[in-house]
Amino acid sequence: MSSPASPVSHDAASVRRATLIGLVAVLCWSSTVGLIRSVSEALGALGGAAMLYSVSAALLLAVQGVPRVAQLRSVSKVYLLGCGLLFVLYEICLSVAIGLAQDRAQSMELGMINYLWPSLTIVLAVLCRQQGARWWLWPGVALCIWGLVRVLSGDGAGSDLPWWQELLAHMRSNPLAYALAFAAAALWPVYSVLSRIHGGGFNGVGLFVLLTAVVLWGQWLAVDTVPLRWSWGVALEVLAIGASTAVGYSCWEHGIQRGNLAVMAAGSYFAPVLSALWASLWLSVQPGWPFWQGVLLVTVGSLVCWGATRVR
Repeated sequence: MSSPASPVSHDAASVRRATLIGLVAVLCWSSTVGLIRSVSEALGALGGAAMLYSVSAALLLAVQGVPRVAQLRSVSKVYLLGCGLLFVLYEICLSVAIGLAQDRAQSMELGMINYLWPSLTIVLAVLCRQQGARWWLWPGVALCIWGLVRVLSGDGAGSDLPWWQELLAHMRSNPLAYALAFAAAALWPVYSVLSRIHGGGFNGVGLFVLLTAVVLWGQWLAVDTVPLRWSWGVALEVLAIGASTAVGYSCWEHGIQRGNLAVMAAGSYFAPVLSALWASLWLSVQPGWPFWQGVLLVTVGSLVCWGATRVR
């Protein structure tokens, strides 16, 4: 299997090890949608996101340490500033979108929009000549998009509208949340590819998560928000998702810079199924068949995209 060219040279064993570390992120992220929604119901969209990223930043910096100024000077400015900004925007878009969902079922739909990023990551890597691919990449992308349409349009019960009008009407019910979710799906592939090209082996995810927390707290202070309703259960959820986020992003950052991006993307293709199952159980939501059909289509389409990157 080919892997995108990397500015940092590694032997085969270290690449495999870094890839396995990166795949740990997929397991960590599978719990994200359900836990973010649960926390945001108690602390609000902004307050919940700010709190969980504060916990994640504290854990990451405690483990990795605070980078020295001399070390930061040797890192690409494109990585520190450009990738840092993309990271912050992605996190804010995703967490706030889920927090703004009208109900738990809609939060699961918004989470599924986010899982367009695996196929979009490969598309962008191909366009940037970081990855080779065959022609069936594009049917795979089409399957992902159709799966998302199935998730968002529902079964159409009780409606005489065509599916595309039903889809638009559904998204108009909460346009800001859906716009943020689509923005998140587009931002993460850009971050992943640019981070691989310009990171040079430096892991700045601790700084990026800290900056995300600072920006979210600034937004929380600047606008009228709901009060923070704390309980022992909420505190445990914040700690759980904070730790999961810290481990996930630290592993992913290591993997995308030193591992096989195509294999990591392939592993991440199962994240929609894992995330949907976890969120369904945690939030006590039972989506209908169209939702699960869409989840399977997104997963199969993503696997087709991965297959298109395999070369002899």
